[in-house]
Amino acid sequence: MQEELRYLASDEARLRASLAQADVATLLMVLVQLSGEETWLDQLAPFIKGPWDYSVSVPPPLAAQVHDRLVEVIRALAAGGDDPPQPSRRLLQRMMSVCVGEPVADEYVPLALEEMGLSAERMTSPAVASPSAAPKLKVAVIGAGMSGLCTAIKLQEAGFEFAVFEKNDAVGGSWYENQYPGCGVDTPNHFYTYSFEPSHHWTEFYSKRPELHAYFEHCADKYGLRRHIRFNSEVVEARYNEDAATWTVTVRDAAGAVSAQEFAAVVCAVGQLNRPQIPEIRGMESFRGPLFHSAHWNGSEHPVAGRRVALVGTGASAIQIVPSIVDEVAHLSIFQRSPPWVVHNPNYHRRVGEGMRWVLQHLPYYGKWYRFQLFWGFADGLHPALQIDPDWEHPQRSLNAVNDRHRRAIVKHIEREIGDDAALLAKVIPDYPPYGKRILIDTHWYKALKRPHVDLVTDGIDHIEADAVVTTDGQRHPVDMIVMATGFQAGRLLWPMNIVGRGGRSIREQWGDDDPRAYLGITAPGFPNFFILYGPNTNLGHGGSAIFHAECQVRYTMQCLSALRERDIKSLECRQDVHDAYNDRVDEAHSRMIWSHPGMNTWYRNRKGRVFANSPWRLVDYWRMTRAPDLDDFVARS
Repeated sequence: MQEELRYLASDEARLRASLAQADVATLLMVLVQLSGEETWLDQLAPFIKGPWDYSVSVPPPLAAQVHDRLVEVIRALAAGGDDPPQPSRRLLQRMMSVCVGEPVADEYVPLALEEMGLSAERMTSPAVASPSAAPKLKVAVIGAGMSGLCTAIKLQEAGFEFAVFEKNDAVGGSWYENQYPGCGVDTPNHFYTYSFEPSHHWTEFYSKRPELHAYFEHCADKYGLRRHIRFNSEVVEARYNEDAATWTVTVRDAAGAVSAQEFAAVVCAVGQLNRPQIPEIRGMESFRGPLFHSAHWNGSEHPVAGRRVALVGTGASAIQIVPSIVDEVAHLSIFQRSPPWVVHNPNYHRRVGEGMRWVLQHLPYYGKWYRFQLFWGFADGLHPALQIDPDWEHPQRSLNAVNDRHRRAIVKHIEREIGDDAALLAKVIPDYPPYGKRILIDTHWYKALKRPHVDLVTDGIDHIEADAVVTTDGQRHPVDMIVMATGFQAGRLLWPMNIVGRGGRSIREQWGDDDPRAYLGITAPGFPNFFILYGPNTNLGHGGSAIFHAECQVRYTMQCLSALRERDIKSLECRQDVHDAYNDRVDEAHSRMIWSHPGMNTWYRNRKGRVFANSPWRLVDYWRMTRAPDLDDFVARS
């Protein structure tokens, strides 16, 4: 830290100019941590109403005092040569509460200590024996997307022998495959990074696809992973061999040639959202123009300029696509089954200034505190709004008082955007409580809907003709191109791979087509040494970072693999009773949450109404559950 402090103190003009672009609430945390001067919290707390910078209204003279004092403290520490003492647990909890504008429970302190690098532990870094002293254990990783790369990095750190199989010709998973106009993250991207590999180069607070894909390319290069990755190699089957306690992984390459390899364990990192869902609509085969899923959009092959475009769906992809193409198309017909809740977030349209990037890179603790603010504001801080209050007097519109307050705020934004167009307003305000479907960020969605050449169609699609979409009211909508923004086959998790476990039983036999279940979303009975990332009940429907969740799962998996390598164990298989009890807890928790609210119909639920996709837990809960495996939860075979 001393070298960094000296660098900051060497150019005071640049330091001050950069501080002026930074979030004053985050700077306050850095000042208190570096100086130990707790009284600053008393002075600024009244002006911090939430974790977002636009929720902070610190008077400019007071903000200037924070900047001045921080510069003084940096100069003194740089000259003194000693690192500042770490804050006490009590002070750290108070700092966490002040920086997000509301009380944060003591249970978050261990997580914050780990995330900020103030504890001896680091996320996804299990204590393992020296790799050179441990026996070899060969691991297959399926997928080189976000979770697969994280797994590969940690396997390499721990000295495992491994191979990564990727069906595409590049890393990145969804951020490689999805190239539709406007494609980007709807999680704040300073939270959407590996905890061990922060990026100081984001140019936007919500980055678009090219920058996100470049981040994962950077990680693959920095950690030297490409030599372990077999590109254009699609896993078609993984079959468990009971006698040898190994997995035979069968792979098909781009030319169609099939090969097989043996592995001691398999980590499946394909996730829930990788196989597009295209609804069966009568007459699709008769359409003469391009018809494709948004995940298969190729702009050079399918230009939209001057065309009449039909967009089926109004989910996360559609919300990003529409404002991105509205100025190019001749006409846009959007076919909506149910409207989404779309919130205002000014940071979505802002760029990250050079000064902010400089502070994130050089000012100690700033990036860590900023990440915690996003963690709270985009995840656990929202969790109370998802709980059903059985005594709430307005169950048709909201779940509880907090949920209702959020609803009123979102409706106010929608009304402000739509104005006096009563017919359009009736179409876009949902009839279900907020968070029933993933909350989306306003990408200028409502402004696009008001354009004269845009139609929002709420009647169902009856059939498709050669040059039109016909709705159930008999209306014919002439179109030249149809884009299906209709989501993914999440219920058929791991499909189309044939995963065959102990006793020759396949995962499809065990799960069917829409009821995947796993202990902690990671491991299932009957499939020893098989670990799933972004598995059942691990989707974050209300907010949060999928990368945070992935790191929790990778850490847990790594410790299981370490137990296999360092103990006299050939296989670990989740116990049936442990698995069943966990899924009972998941179902019970969901029974009190938004996705079980009467009338809800989302891809999060299967045909029987069970919520199979989403996690009911706060991030701190899941972090605690996956911090270390209890080997008593497994049947261990030597």
